[in-house]
Amino acid sequence: MMELYLDLISPPCRAVFLFAKALGIPFEFKYVDLIAGNLTKARFTLSLDYLVQKHSGSVADHWFPAGLQQRARANEYLSWQHANHRGHCQKVFLLRVRVPVRPIPEVTMDAALENMKQSLNLLEEKFLQNKQFILGDKISVADALCFPLPVVVLFHPLGTGVDGFEGRPKLIAWRGRVKEALGEELFDDAHTALMQLSGLPEKLKSSGEFEKFELRFQRFFN
Repeated sequence: MMELYLDLISPPCRAVFLFAKALGIPFEFKYVDLIAGNLTKARFTLSLDYLVQKHSGSVADHWFPAGLQQRARANEYLSWQHANHRGHCQKVFLLRVRVPVRPIPEVTMDAALENMKQSLNLLEEKFLQNKQFILGDKISVADALCFPLPVVVLFHPLGTGVDGFEGRPKLIAWRGRVKEALGEELFDDAHTALMQLSGLPEKLKSSGEFEKFELRFQRFFN
């Protein structure tokens, strides 16, 4: 049986988890604590397209279409989101985790939020447009990879949840369709760890892990 080394606070890990569960792909869950800096000895980093191709006999075509035009659109989104959508959301998340322990200039947070806003604009206007899902009428790997990002990952310094989709009815409706397609129970299962992160700054501070986190933080922003 395939072993998946995952920390479900990570958007790519959640995407792989959601996809494998939704498709009934058997795997053994191996927890990796990314915040603590634990690394896996797994042979390579798993991607969604690898899972699709490995289990192509049991994966419906709409998840990762074989048609050249649709496949190109899927790859365009997958390439864009890594350095843009995911990167901007991750930056806001890291800043909000850091603030209670080591404050940052307000202008830095404002700039990060603006970049995230612009990436959400592109998601809505370029990739989703007026479609039901990113590639068309059915869910795909693009939706599974994108969906976990801005929904519940952002926190105010006091732990209040922030929804990046607030004031965006088109994205809110899309979120509902993706959640329904994946299954509400599966969605809740994938996001349990994330919903418990409001106390993460204090945990880092009290456990002595903050300096390790700070080193990774500096590498991310330099």
